[in-house]
Amino acid sequence: ARSFADIGDIIRGKDLYLGDNRKDREQRKQLEESLKTIFGNIYKDVTSSGSNGQALKTRYKDGKDPNFFQLREDWWTENRETVWKAITCAAKVGDTYFRATCGSNENSATQASHQCRCGDGKSKVGTNDTDQVPTYFDYVPQYLRWFEEWAEDL
Repeated sequence: ARSFADIGDIIRGKDLYLGDNRKDREQRKQLEESLKTIFGNIYKDVTSSGSNGQALKTRYKDGKDPNFFQLREDWWTENRETVWKAITCAAKVGDTYFRATCGSNENSATQASHQCRCGDGKSKVGTNDTDQVPTYFDYVPQYLRWFEEWAEDL
């Protein structure tokens, strides 16, 4: 879940980690430039096609945000489930996510035990709760996740 949250921070441009040395900082800078290019291409695509082009231009500040932060946030919201599936695709049946997060009631929540995913992997008529992401760590500020991680080392 921490790696998943870190990926979310990187994609959304909210990662606080800058690197321990010059090589790390250079790689980080190169990654950020690549993400700007990728999201610049996505911006051009979504604002030039379809009936929502003008509304999206307004939402994304007519391209005046060179980092595309709002677009990156929207992309993550739309694709976080797919990223979780990619991370957990090699997990075996019976592997569980360490927190009981599946279900709508915290008192009866269960662990994500189907390849670290909620549900049994089978689609349910009228619901969309198969393969949901069992964590919201990606919406917890990174420094708070670091505090929790550091506290575990004490």
